[in-house]
Amino acid sequence: MSKFESDKVMPRYLLIALVFTIIGISVVVKAGYIMTAEKEYWTDVAARLKRDSVRVKPNRGNILSCDGQLMASSIPEYKIYMDFVAGGEKKDSMWNDSVDLICEGLHKIFPEKSVEEFKTDLEKGHKKMSRNCLIWKKRIDYNTFSEVKKLPIFRQSKYKGGFYYEEFNSRKRPFGSLAQRTIGDMYGAKDTARCGLELSYDSLLRGTQGITHRRKVLNKWMNIPISNPIDGVDVVTTIDVGMQDIAERALIEELKLPQVNGDVGVVVLMEVATGDIKAIVNMTKCADGKYREVKNNAVSDLLEPGSVFKTASFLVALDDGVVDTTLMINTGSGVWNMHGRDMKDHNWRRGGYQTISLPRALEVSSNIGVSRVIDEHYGNNPEKFVEGIYRVGLASDLRIPLVGSTPPRIRMPKKNDRGQWINWSKTALPWMSIGYETQVPPISTVTFYNAIANDGKMMRPRFIKKIMKNGEVIREFPPEVIKEQIAKPQTIKTMQTILEHVVSQGLGKKAGSKSFKVAGKTGTAQISKGAGGYKTGVTNYLLSFCGFFPADKPRYSCIVCIQKSGLPASGGGMSGVVFHNIAEGVMAQNIKLSVEDARDSLSVMVPNVKNGNVVAADYVLSHLGIKTNNNSWNGDYSTGNPIWGHARIVGSKVALTKMDTRNDITPDVTGMGARDAVFMLESRGMKVKVHGRGKVVSQSYAAGKPISPGQVCVLELKI
Repeated sequence: MSKFESDKVMPRYLLIALVFTIIGISVVVKAGYIMTAEKEYWTDVAARLKRDSVRVKPNRGNILSCDGQLMASSIPEYKIYMDFVAGGEKKDSMWNDSVDLICEGLHKIFPEKSVEEFKTDLEKGHKKMSRNCLIWKKRIDYNTFSEVKKLPIFRQSKYKGGFYYEEFNSRKRPFGSLAQRTIGDMYGAKDTARCGLELSYDSLLRGTQGITHRRKVLNKWMNIPISNPIDGVDVVTTIDVGMQDIAERALIEELKLPQVNGDVGVVVLMEVATGDIKAIVNMTKCADGKYREVKNNAVSDLLEPGSVFKTASFLVALDDGVVDTTLMINTGSGVWNMHGRDMKDHNWRRGGYQTISLPRALEVSSNIGVSRVIDEHYGNNPEKFVEGIYRVGLASDLRIPLVGSTPPRIRMPKKNDRGQWINWSKTALPWMSIGYETQVPPISTVTFYNAIANDGKMMRPRFIKKIMKNGEVIREFPPEVIKEQIAKPQTIKTMQTILEHVVSQGLGKKAGSKSFKVAGKTGTAQISKGAGGYKTGVTNYLLSFCGFFPADKPRYSCIVCIQKSGLPASGGGMSGVVFHNIAEGVMAQNIKLSVEDARDSLSVMVPNVKNGNVVAADYVLSHLGIKTNNNSWNGDYSTGNPIWGHARIVGSKVALTKMDTRNDITPDVTGMGARDAVFMLESRGMKVKVHGRGKVVSQSYAAGKPISPGQVCVLELKI
């Protein structure tokens, strides 16, 4: 083994160590130089090559009426800006030359702002070399945006001219405020749903966002799609635009009357067989005196329903068999003491109703008649009565697909361990039976009445029929039954008859119609307002009418509620009038008359047929069912092979005869229309001038004369 020669090896190791040390120091120095002196340069390079994940918004789905009309749709809106840095010095010189033309053009598009104001604001932005100078403070629609883009410089690309924009999805309702609270609103700036179906079905309407990467190449951004956005679905509602319009106009007209001056008005129109909500109106009087949809009162207002509740009270008693329609009730002179508290009928100052039958008690809405029956048969067992109210479906949770909807609150009597009532009093049951001591939203009341109209079958209110995507149905919402039978069939039939009599011979006469039968019940209830309860100095009323039509074959049920302060106050005289107008308007939409109904003694059933192509005339008359003396013409209307002739009315027929059509003599064109007459004459080489309109009454060149080529024939036409 050779001896280790350190004097030769160590210098080599030292040299290698020195080289690596120098390289290491160089790397550290260069890194420090890049991080400090060259930081801005490399930041710009990174910005050019940077990849961003950008979310791409999908198109929000539409909300449609039951027959496919748009009730809410998304359209683009734009905010427009100017980048005075883009384009460099070349753009600056163009700007100086074009600024006056631009400002004049902007003034024409936005006349609210003068040319001088536009120029002042834009020049201020140009002086600051602003990169986001706002041209117009509000969002603009596509048509306006297109006009702005036609202006000088603005028509160039944003990298040359500097004009750029932000695009937003704006939610528009083609029918304006119609069913606004039910359809829903959007927070415009946030593009998020506020209320109504927009909010309830937001996840489906919104769709799914896409993702795209952006890379800057040669100072331009390139988009590289990663996942495409999925547009939202279309929601088809049960709302009928025509019925909604009828209901809204009828309600607002009544609310505006000086004797009404309503604070809140509600209408719900439901289809009996399906439970479809065809119209829903919620009007609140605003500070400026105008009525607008502020809150969906139809599904959220928990108020004591008043006398419309009496139908449920008698339905329970009749269904339990504790009473029948032959029962006679002593109502006294209109005032009856119920467990230490006076119950009064509306006519107590006029002596009351004395002794009346059970059906009559409902017809005249006798508080005493209803409360005495219920107290007598359920006073010792109030749980049974409340269980009956639950059984007939009035307390059911309808699961309305609108945020803010609330189920009815009808309390069940309870006792403590010692058998004492803990939430009940002797007067609770009598007053509950006439619509107090409970809280029921209007939509629950109309659903109950709809069940009576539907022979006892209770349908869940349906707002949505189906969900569609690209024209295809992806989900359907069929009608849903809550209760197959709310009461015995015979009980339902009895109640249908009583409710019809309420309108025909009771307090609901103003809701009736001369054209069809109406059934329903009036309601006038005092309601409490806030912490002051009932004793605030002014009495507040809830006026209602709930029923269905036509009574003999129900198609629609409807509730009308009006909240107002002070007298006069009448459920039948105010809400009943609105019901009447809605019912007649809706039924008028569904009238389909036969053409036979248009006949009268003065009708002309055989048309006045012009002379001309008798083949065409025969074709039309035969399809109208009018007889002719058709002699098997050789001509063919479908191939354009005419046969010329005359037409005249003979009794209930039209006689069609051929005419002489030789090419060398002038034809008789009197009685023809202009088209046929001109064709016959010009096809024989004649020139034609036409005066007037209608059918030919005279021709200047007599019929039967030999034709001279180029001969002029003047035709006079009269209607």
